[in-house]
Amino acid sequence: MKVHPFQVPKPLHQNLIVQVDREMIFYNKLHQHAEIQFTLIVKGKGKLIIGDSVHPFEDGNFFAIGPHTPHLFKNDKTDELAHKISLFFTEETFGTSFFTLPDLEELQPLLGFINEGFKVTGSVTPIATTMNLLPQLDKLDRFIAFFGLLKNLAHADKRPLTNFNSSKKLGSMQGQRMQTIFDYVVTHFQDNIDLNTISTKVHMTPNAFCKFFKQHTNKTFFQFLIELRIEHACQLLNRYDSELSILEISEQSGFTSISNFNRQFKKLKKVIPSRYANHQKKGN
Repeated sequence: MKVHPFQVPKPLHQNLIVQVDREMIFYNKLHQHAEIQFTLIVKGKGKLIIGDSVHPFEDGNFFAIGPHTPHLFKNDKTDELAHKISLFFTEETFGTSFFTLPDLEELQPLLGFINEGFKVTGSVTPIATTMNLLPQLDKLDRFIAFFGLLKNLAHADKRPLTNFNSSKKLGSMQGQRMQTIFDYVVTHFQDNIDLNTISTKVHMTPNAFCKFFKQHTNKTFFQFLIELRIEHACQLLNRYDSELSILEISEQSGFTSISNFNRQFKKLKKVIPSRYANHQKKGN
């Protein structure tokens, strides 16, 4: 199964590529491409695996993904279609020197930030309005809307998504291995996963597996696994109608020890789970 590189389909005579996905399951292969990707989640919940990190997503979230950054939107299965709108472009879409024009100086910090990837953490309303309009616009109006979108993003509150070095492009064999690892972990993170089990999935020794994973994500396998489990716990804690206890959320997120869950949660989120949950409820 070849998963790298992914070729973004480019319509004839179009430099800005808009793609609308309405599917039960988003494209579920870990992939990377040369284009910068802007994505608005119109409908759907799940986890974004990107570079060396994992982040939850839900309706209304907006993400920017840098070029050559491996990523995967893994949406939860429901009876409704998941829906996202994506825009693809490169810094050379309008010519090699276009974005260096003095008139676009205001956008330079944004273009640098995009390489790390980011999630908009402030108001998404003007950004979402533009993203929803893009599929309906002709080429000139899409071009004009694009720069309005960039201006809004330049001034929006943003949070980086990953420390992944995009120069580390994954080859076909490496991509297959990372795809297998992520597929297994996303499906079985609630279970006990040891090094022997996961390394066998990609036909490697535990020692070779550890080196391989660290080389391509800049973190250990168990660091990644814990982050995935904590992000899942956050999704459960964000469910305001949930009657689950902290202990039940801990167990459903793959932790066998409540004390370890509390410790790892505070380490990553800088707050204990109960306080995190109360903060979410007060915000809504």
